[in-house]
Amino acid sequence: MLRKSGNNAAAIPSSPLTLPPAALGLLLQLAAFMLVWMFARLSPVIIPLLGYALIQGVLAASLTRLAGMPRWWLAIGLLFAPALVGALSLQLSSSWYLAAFVLLVLVYWSVFKTRVPLFLTSSQAHAALADLLPDAKDFSMIDLGSGLGGVLAKLSSLRADGKYIGVESAPLPFVISRLRLFGRRNCRLVWGDFWQRGLGDFDLVYAYLSPVPMAKLWHKAKQEMKPGSLFVSNTFAVPGVEPERTISLDDMSGSVLYVWQI
Repeated sequence: MLRKSGNNAAAIPSSPLTLPPAALGLLLQLAAFMLVWMFARLSPVIIPLLGYALIQGVLAASLTRLAGMPRWWLAIGLLFAPALVGALSLQLSSSWYLAAFVLLVLVYWSVFKTRVPLFLTSSQAHAALADLLPDAKDFSMIDLGSGLGGVLAKLSSLRADGKYIGVESAPLPFVISRLRLFGRRNCRLVWGDFWQRGLGDFDLVYAYLSPVPMAKLWHKAKQEMKPGSLFVSNTFAVPGVEPERTISLDDMSGSVLYVWQI
């Protein structure tokens, strides 16, 4: 049995209106481009196009750091312009760029709104989650943002006596999950926004999202989940709320499962 925490759910404080990271990253790239353009106009030295792209990348990464964006946006800011110049130098057909764009849209359909990218749960996390499932039969668990369906597929094989639900809003991962889980009667995949799903019927709620929604999701969990049920987050903790248990995973990303008992 997990220790009962003394932390109480608090109302989520209101925050000022901020730009989504994708929009802010684009604005910073435009700002870096304008600085490079001004430099190119004033400089007597002729620099190759790739050189200008590298300068823009350094400027964009610096602006990203000053803006306080997450660390992975530094790499995006640094590499965006050089990668664009490199791709143009290959002189590929425009159909390749269209196909790449469509693929990205199908995979990252809702990232601009939710700010939650696609993360894949490791096999070590699968094993740890299986140990957290209730001993009693006929339990139920839900995977919020189930991606390619790996969690549901693995747990439903290890513990066939449970009921498993996944919620996914990105088109291509949803289709892949549907094919992957075809014929598994103890699994159900739901298309849509997990914020619209109630959590009161589940013994375990699993999420592998991002830092952005964790405070709001914890508030939802405290309001809706039944006493004794488990809320488990992979990698991303609830800010200001101490978990009852942490499980370090020996996987490639050094992930941690944060476990709270309601």
